[in-house]
Amino acid sequence: MLKHAVALTVAGSDSGGGAGIQADLKTFSACGVYGASVITAVTAQNLEGVRAIQSVRPAVVEAQLRAVLEGYPVRAVKTGMLFSRAIITAVAAVLRDHPRIPLVVDPVFAATSGGRLIRPGAVAALVENLFPLAALVTPNVPEAEFLCRGAIRSLADLREAGEMLCRYYGVPFLMKGGHLPGAAIDLLLEENGGEVFEAGMVKGVNSHGSGCTFSAAITAHLARGSGLRSSVAAAKAYIAGSLAHAHALKPGTRVIDHFFAAE
Repeated sequence: MLKHAVALTVAGSDSGGGAGIQADLKTFSACGVYGASVITAVTAQNLEGVRAIQSVRPAVVEAQLRAVLEGYPVRAVKTGMLFSRAIITAVAAVLRDHPRIPLVVDPVFAATSGGRLIRPGAVAALVENLFPLAALVTPNVPEAEFLCRGAIRSLADLREAGEMLCRYYGVPFLMKGGHLPGAAIDLLLEENGGEVFEAGMVKGVNSHGSGCTFSAAITAHLARGSGLRSSVAAAKAYIAGSLAHAHALKPGTRVIDHFFAAE
């Protein structure tokens, strides 16, 4: 297993440090890989919500991406907030030239707080251009409902939606069930079957950035040479631990501790 491999995140910056590029880079470090980044947008946000977004010009996004891929031995890539059709198209055009690098697509449509993180119409560009390139797509329940155009209220619904998406797009899907009642259960659906990943639900923690952190941990373990199922299992243990060991930023507010294992 490659201990000092390079993982790359293509996503937006979170001024609060808990999600997006900042969460991804913390996760990469915690999981033992070198983190590189391509910033697609700058956001003004905190734990209460997103106040403003300024996107980066697509040509600059493309230039960042090419510079990293040409200058570093990148072994896995993840995408998060891509914001616009033009940015998505630019990112996909570059990544098509690197089919051997595993790509984890976290289809970030909206922040947990409700803020919109993608322009109308950009979702179509995302599914058309990036899903076919992915080694894994990681939608949460609201994102899966949007993709499937149907309600998901149970684990059976989640599995049915994942199987449908896997068949339609021809790539593996990790259906994140954190929005469903009960334990935190995620379903990995592949062409040759599936696997369930379960952890106890952690209460009293602000989960801002948990989706970014989970997908970044998967990307880190893929970069280190692990297979897909092993990478998801390791990432599931990591996100569960970071939530279980959440630390207090201020009275009454506990957030993910990305470096819990080092303390």
